[in-house]
Amino acid sequence: MSYRKSSVCALLTATALSGSAWSQQATPAATGTAPVSISVMDRSRTDAISFYADQPYTTTYPYVEQLLRISVAQKIKHFDWMAEVSEANVFDVPNTSVDPVTARGQLFLGATYYAANSNNTLPVAASFKQGFVRFHGKGADTTLRAGRFEFFDGQETQPKNQTLAWLQTNRVAQRLVGNFGFSNAQRSFDGIDGHYGKGTWDITAMAGRADQGVFNMNANPELNVDLQYLAFTKSELKQHFIWRLFAIDYHDGRTGVVKTDNRALAVRTADHKNIRVGSYGADFLTTIPAGPGSVDVVFWGVLQNGNWGTLNQHSGAVAVEAGYRLNNTATKPWLRGGFFRGTGDHNATDDQHNTFFQVLPTPRAYARFPFFNLMNSSDQFVQIVDNPAKKLEVRSDLHFLQLTSGTDLWYQGGGAYDSKVFGFTGRPGNGHNSFATLYDISSDYQLTPSLAVNMYYAHSFGKSVVASNYPAGHASNFGYLELVYRWGVKQRAPVTKN
Repeated sequence: MSYRKSSVCALLTATALSGSAWSQQATPAATGTAPVSISVMDRSRTDAISFYADQPYTTTYPYVEQLLRISVAQKIKHFDWMAEVSEANVFDVPNTSVDPVTARGQLFLGATYYAANSNNTLPVAASFKQGFVRFHGKGADTTLRAGRFEFFDGQETQPKNQTLAWLQTNRVAQRLVGNFGFSNAQRSFDGIDGHYGKGTWDITAMAGRADQGVFNMNANPELNVDLQYLAFTKSELKQHFIWRLFAIDYHDGRTGVVKTDNRALAVRTADHKNIRVGSYGADFLTTIPAGPGSVDVVFWGVLQNGNWGTLNQHSGAVAVEAGYRLNNTATKPWLRGGFFRGTGDHNATDDQHNTFFQVLPTPRAYARFPFFNLMNSSDQFVQIVDNPAKKLEVRSDLHFLQLTSGTDLWYQGGGAYDSKVFGFTGRPGNGHNSFATLYDISSDYQLTPSLAVNMYYAHSFGKSVVASNYPAGHASNFGYLELVYRWGVKQRAPVTKN
């Protein structure tokens, strides 16, 4: 990634969603031989969930997540390197929140942590999170990196405009590829990536294999899952307009893992062919002065083809959003709204798979109460964002959710994270489209330069889809309190003799 400065809001949000903004600061920017820098990030989060009722299983429970990341980095002339380890653990996840009998399955994330770690109620592991060497070219913004690293699609540049920086981080980046930063073990890639650009444009290429992690605390092994990524990003009108073209080739060679789709279980179990899906898309975002404020517009779209095991893949998704922000007031209130639609599959018995595939995203960026994702999903939303204080962001969303196809599944998850499970789960739509209404509110406060305090609460009003799966109770609540502490120090540069 490029290590240019972004706004406070973008930094706060990137930290909350991906846990990675702190590590960007660990790469020394000085020329010559820079001091060795040591960075520490500790994230502690207490979660509370009251999920849709599924008697006699436990659907109301708390659990605690803790993530420690320690990195060492240095720049030496035209090269820089980073080595980072992480220690992740989850306390007191329930052992009675997995329904093995029906399609209800894992009853929110505490149950997923339990199941993904060999039915352990206190999963903990240390992992080699990142380790890479990067070459910096002269003149143009040129880098070439090899090793283990995190990667985020849509965040190849860092806009100086605060509104565009927020939109890029929150409404464009990581829709298809991210580090699943809301999870405790998160995601890295083993591979190579590079940037080439100058001023207003950037070309980014990446090829890598996904590592285990996310809900499995052991994030060390590689998976037989790889992707190749290519994007061209250009800013116009003095960085008030940014557009991107991108292509992603995804391959999943875990042929022994049962795929999640709307076919019968026996048919899916017999399908041992690879998944190879190509995604081809574009997006743009802009902010335009208008009266006492500014208008913003976001467009994102993708088409997909390839093979979903024995099926032919043809799918796509589109998002259109707009907002208005007052710029001449003390708090700069911002009202936004938009629409998203990801295709679904209408026929479970033909040779086509038409469900939009979200690849390897950070799903919580677009489903802040992550009981759903963008697959077979339609979302109409309004949101309000405000900054009552310089280092405080308050946000509230209202989402009207539907399944695009009632004959497809209600999907959850963010992609491959284990060699034994697929990574996406699904519950039947049962012929219904009306899914849920979701209301949430959050505050992210940078209390000190080292300490951020983040809070979140959400309530879901389940509709026909939810009620058909959870007839005993189809309302749900989720909230957390999160502390993120960052600390860094630079050691003295080594003394060399000529």
